[in-house]
Amino acid sequence: MTKRRFGKRWSFVVAMGAAAFSPAWAQLAEPAPKPAKLIKAGDVLTGELNVMKLRGGKKGKRVATYQVTSEPRRLPTANGLCGLETGPETFQIVTNSDAQVSQLKNFLGKEVSLRVDEVACSQQAGQMSDAVVTKWSVVATH
Repeated sequence: MTKRRFGKRWSFVVAMGAAAFSPAWAQLAEPAPKPAKLIKAGDVLTGELNVMKLRGGKKGKRVATYQVTSEPRRLPTANGLCGLETGPETFQIVTNSDAQVSQLKNFLGKEVSLRVDEVACSQQAGQMSDAVVTKWSVVATH
């Protein structure tokens, strides 16, 4: 009635069928990524503020580098290393004075809103973030 090793062959066929169809079902279940909003000068960037301590300069001093993790945003000019489909999610915040550093210290690990005046894509692969915000101001406290 049944051939020898029928169970082994049948389990192999079932396993191969499950392996072949499981990626197709997984792709159907994933939602399509939403297009990212465009960020331009004067827009507000909201996200969690993180700090990284890096060694830099000639004497290897420790320098604080600030980073905001936000929803994906597209940049007006598509150059550099920014992902063009969704846009960058991490933004490096450049501090130009001790007053700006003291403003950001209050928001470490918390959500912060920054008004962006200048933003650009990272130009080098060694930079910590996808985009660099060079001119900014704190909008409101949370």
